[in-house]
Amino acid sequence: MAASIDNLLEEISSVEDPIEELQNLKTALLSIPLSALRDSVSGQRFNVIFSLLNTNAREQIELCVGILDRILMALSPVHLAQNFRLELQGGLAHPNETVKILALTQIGRMMEHPEAVTEILRNHDILREVIHCIGGEKIAVAKEAIHSLSKLSHSKPGLDTLFRSDLLKEMKDVMSISDIVRYRVYELMVDISSVSAVSLGYCANSSFISQLLDELTGDDILIRATAIEMVTTLARSQHGRQYLAQQGIMDKISNMIRGADTDPFSTFYLPGLVKFFGNLAIMDSPQQVCETYPAFQNKVFEMALDPDPVMTGVALDTLGILGSTVEGKQVLQKTGEKFKSVLLRMSQLASSGATELRVRSLEALSNLLTLQAEQQTEDLLALTESWFHLLSDQPMDMICNISTQPFPELHCWALRIFSAIAPQPWGQKLMISTPSFMEFIVDRSTGKTKEAKDAKFELVGALVSSSTAADVLGSQHYLRLKTYLREGPYYVSAVATVTTEGAD
Repeated sequence: MAASIDNLLEEISSVEDPIEELQNLKTALLSIPLSALRDSVSGQRFNVIFSLLNTNAREQIELCVGILDRILMALSPVHLAQNFRLELQGGLAHPNETVKILALTQIGRMMEHPEAVTEILRNHDILREVIHCIGGEKIAVAKEAIHSLSKLSHSKPGLDTLFRSDLLKEMKDVMSISDIVRYRVYELMVDISSVSAVSLGYCANSSFISQLLDELTGDDILIRATAIEMVTTLARSQHGRQYLAQQGIMDKISNMIRGADTDPFSTFYLPGLVKFFGNLAIMDSPQQVCETYPAFQNKVFEMALDPDPVMTGVALDTLGILGSTVEGKQVLQKTGEKFKSVLLRMSQLASSGATELRVRSLEALSNLLTLQAEQQTEDLLALTESWFHLLSDQPMDMICNISTQPFPELHCWALRIFSAIAPQPWGQKLMISTPSFMEFIVDRSTGKTKEAKDAKFELVGALVSSSTAADVLGSQHYLRLKTYLREGPYYVSAVATVTTEGAD
């Protein structure tokens, strides 16, 4: 095979318009598994393919990129660093987006390899070009550059090269290009900071993080909203949350929520503030977050009742996050009538709101009503049962009606509500006492899509796996459910047909 590739390369070198020959080479390369291709191409030099990138002909560039992507992926990062570093560096300066992304992808492979990265760290020119790619017009190129550079955060030599050399000034110069590019550099810093407390220290000591945190209270509302998203990402790691707490950022964001009522532009950034605390609650402690920052919980309830669908949607998502844990359920229950009003609003939205809000409301309700077997204490079962009955005078009929409407997403999420209450004895009692409901569960003619079949199968599985289901539902229904489960989600029963000779 190596010989045939060599022959194809010679053919490409000998013709003026090599489109057909390039296509033949690409086809040949794709026909060989990557593991086998490594042996076929490791001794070859592909200068001719790299040289053919120097054209404005789009088809030729695309074929060369496809060929080089296949070849370079077959080679080890060390081999790339030793043999193709200059060619890849040249690719970073190419005007075509796909060539830049090809080069960045391969440089990224080298950066995450402990041996190959040493070759890169010795060559600041290639790293300088990667940093400049962050400031380019094409977002896909910038994203790949960020992805590649973030891999340097996994080692001290990588961090030292990026933050304790002339490259630090390069990054700060690139930041000054525009607001958009500044936020791309922040994105890189947040990615690096998320890896470890050590990498966060490098970013903080270089003033990038403090500059980002200052943007939280800047005059530009849209920049403020973007800064909040970045800080939320930083808070996903424990060391990130600890750093933000030390800098007083939780208190600052809580105060921003309090002050939002008097800011006519708060709708632009308020959802981000709420999402920040929602993520914080699920990663740390819902009770601690809600008690320490009561402005957050009060604002979520307020937004749930807000006529603005953007505010309502964020509140629904946040309530679903809080209610997905036992501690979160208990925190919400403690608010008494406040949360009852919110549940009623969620019920109204699920029944008759805009489709997107209906789906988000059903998803949140599913989280609120879910109790795993090990969580089913008497108090918690009473809590979820009381919440379900607050939805409507006839909550089973309400969810059934939603499940029969001609919107696949609504159908699936209605079934997931039933899946949430299925493992709980009170849910099983409601199901067996609702006329025709058990027949509906095993009726395969409802819900034709794969998602609907999967959701129904999930419901059946939730019932069958419950230790109380056989007693509550009765052996006949329980055996039918077990049969359904055994047959799988996509089972179709065979229908015998008889043809009569001479029939029309």
